[in-house]
Amino acid sequence: MKVPTLQIIDLIGNEELQGSLPEFPDGGALRSLFLARTRFLGSLPESIGNLKMLSRVDLSNCNFTGPIPKSMASLKELVYVDMSKNKLNGSVPVLSMAKNLTDINLSYNELTGQINSTHWKSLTKLVNLNLGNNKLNGSVPSSLFYLPSLKQLLLSNNQLSGQLLEFANISSSSLDTLDLSSNNLEGPVPRSIFLLQQLKILSLSSNNFGGSFPLNSVQQLKNLSTLDLSYNSLLISYNNTDSFRSSFPNITTLKLASGELRTFPNFLRDQSRLRYLDLSQNQIHGEIPNWIWKLNSISQLNLSCNSLVSFEGPFLNLTSNLSVLDLHSNQLQGHIPIFPPLATYLDYSRNNFSSTMPDDIGGFLNYTIFLSLSSNNLDGSIPASICKAAYLQVLDLSNNSFSGFIPPCLIAMTEIVVLNLRRNELAGSIPDGFPGHCSLKTLDINGNHLKGQFPKSLANCTVLEVLNIGSNQIMDTFPCLLKSISTLRVLVLRSNRFYGQIGCPNTTGTWKMLQIVDIAHNNFSGEIPGRCLTTWKAMMGDEDDAQSKINHLQFRVLQFSDLNYQDAITVTTKGIEMELVKILTVFTSIDISCNNFNGWIPAQVGQLKALYALNLSNNALTGPIPPSLGNLTQLESLDLSNNSLSGTIPPELTVLTFLSFLNLSDNNLSGRIPSGNQFQTFSPESFEDNKGLCGAPLLVNCSNTSNATDAASNVESGFDWQSIYTGLGFGVGAAVMVILLMMWAEGRNWTDNSIDKILLVILPMMGYSYKPRHEWDNDWDEEFEEDSKFFTEGYDQDEFESVDKEFQGPFCVFCSKLDTSRKSAIHNPNCTCHFSPPMSSTSSSSSSFSS
Repeated sequence: MKVPTLQIIDLIGNEELQGSLPEFPDGGALRSLFLARTRFLGSLPESIGNLKMLSRVDLSNCNFTGPIPKSMASLKELVYVDMSKNKLNGSVPVLSMAKNLTDINLSYNELTGQINSTHWKSLTKLVNLNLGNNKLNGSVPSSLFYLPSLKQLLLSNNQLSGQLLEFANISSSSLDTLDLSSNNLEGPVPRSIFLLQQLKILSLSSNNFGGSFPLNSVQQLKNLSTLDLSYNSLLISYNNTDSFRSSFPNITTLKLASGELRTFPNFLRDQSRLRYLDLSQNQIHGEIPNWIWKLNSISQLNLSCNSLVSFEGPFLNLTSNLSVLDLHSNQLQGHIPIFPPLATYLDYSRNNFSSTMPDDIGGFLNYTIFLSLSSNNLDGSIPASICKAAYLQVLDLSNNSFSGFIPPCLIAMTEIVVLNLRRNELAGSIPDGFPGHCSLKTLDINGNHLKGQFPKSLANCTVLEVLNIGSNQIMDTFPCLLKSISTLRVLVLRSNRFYGQIGCPNTTGTWKMLQIVDIAHNNFSGEIPGRCLTTWKAMMGDEDDAQSKINHLQFRVLQFSDLNYQDAITVTTKGIEMELVKILTVFTSIDISCNNFNGWIPAQVGQLKALYALNLSNNALTGPIPPSLGNLTQLESLDLSNNSLSGTIPPELTVLTFLSFLNLSDNNLSGRIPSGNQFQTFSPESFEDNKGLCGAPLLVNCSNTSNATDAASNVESGFDWQSIYTGLGFGVGAAVMVILLMMWAEGRNWTDNSIDKILLVILPMMGYSYKPRHEWDNDWDEEFEEDSKFFTEGYDQDEFESVDKEFQGPFCVFCSKLDTSRKSAIHNPNCTCHFSPPMSSTSSSSSSFSS
């Protein structure tokens, strides 16, 4: 590339060739640089501005990154620039000096910023401008509509906003394609668009345009072939006047979805070239007219989501070109209409068809890839002739009243990808005949009356993603035979008769994509295998990874089309049952409630950081709630009720700020309920029937309960060694003190002196006087004589003798009294223990007090 005389580099289509662009020297002679559809990567060098002779650049479908060099503004010889389908960022380059520039294609990049309104006026020879599929914002510059040579203006799939202003004097415009779809444009559709006489393609879909759009005005656009006004807030009106029918242009594609249209526009009768007609999500009611089936060229017809109730008459002279027919979500009644002979996509779901399926239905499905009759009132058996549909990939017969057995040939079909028989009245067993080259990705037979064992041959379906066999009567052990199917995302065994332990031995990395597990209402038992949980990698992804890969579980029916089959499932979360009509790939849930699991909740649950819902209720689980649950930062629903869990509620649960549903009721939990964050919002029902719990939102006060709880927890955890050591210390200390006082006279004197000092401080504060021990000797005899006389007064000698005879053994008299008249405490230090006769059997102790 550094050869000074080199003029053309053409490496287009070398898909295995990789490299990066070097720095370009001054004065290079390069005129054409073609690297499209190679694996060149890296940034575009600023030195590309040195290539003053460069006129044609095609770097499309590579892996270039970074901004488009500003030095390209100096390249005056540019004629053609295509840098589409890379990862270029930054703003749209200014190329206004390239007066001969005819084509600019920067689509499918990551360009940001606004489209400058002044940089385009000098590009009078610009024919094609494609800035679609970027991240551009701001308004659409009106100056673009005045470029005299511009034919194609493609700005779709950006973030453009504001109103599209009216423009005048553009009747001589060459513009034939205007695509502003999938932006945020608003306001009325400018009437001056109808002055673009050369316009062939007009796409304004998926914006916020409002107001009225008179469909009759389309007559002014004589060259119009494609009109797409779908998914706005427009009120599309049409005046059904036969005199105007012939003046409409010959349209090949007409898409008016979600336009509040109330009738079939009768000008369509004469549209002999019409191939694609989409009138879905409108307010059309009544009959489907017969003339719509006589349009010779029509290949795709979408009348879904209206209020249609019947057909005008029988299907006569059906065109052989109709390949896509979508009538879902209407109110159509009666028998299933005859299928077009070459149809590949047929959706009659969500209507009121009531009949049986024709026995020879397979003869009408020779080319059918997608067939949905779900959510009707169909009954009878599923005819075996349906297996003649050799190309059938999606069969949805759910939500009807089909009965009888599942045809074994239906299970044996090698091309079928989605088989949905959910919510019917099917009986018997699941045929065990899945083929060796099974293509099945979704098997949904939930809500029937199927019995027997789990089909072993299902292990042949190695690309299975969704398995839903819930709400049947299947009796078997956990299906470890599926352990080698690494693509499995949804496993529903709910409400059957499965038994035994879960988890599969000798497995590593099993079901790494598993995101929904529902095995509730079975007879599973044993402990929850923590090691098994750690193999479910999809539930362990961090938030950034999850958000970057948000998608739906779906199957694209027809290549290069937007026709998809969306998987749906019913889950129980936040205490209610809900149907997910679209399964987000980031939604994760585990429900193993209503079984016989025992043992502790494994701490490994805390590794499932992407989990949204966890239900372990109605089992026999014991032990504490693992604090590791605090790691589940995405958790919105947690139900551990009706178990035998014990201990306290881990405070780590308060960090779960997304938690909106919590049920810990009917356990043996104790202690104070943690507070903070979401825990402040939960009702008492979340914690009821746990006798040891206290604190808000319960009405149980924690002041006494907490002490009892602490004592109970100490007993549960073993001996309370602190209390034992404390009691032992007091006992030893008291024993030593008693021994010293009994054996050591000086010790007794020290004790008396200490008591004197204490009483000398305390009693005066109470208003009493006190004499220390050494002052008692002088007063004692006098006081004792007086007190003795007072004490014996009123008693004769015989009475004292009779009392003495009743006592035997040692007894002590506490000889102290409080003389209130003198406010003085009197104590006789000579009062000691004496031996007396034995005590009578009617008394266990005796004390005499001087008063």
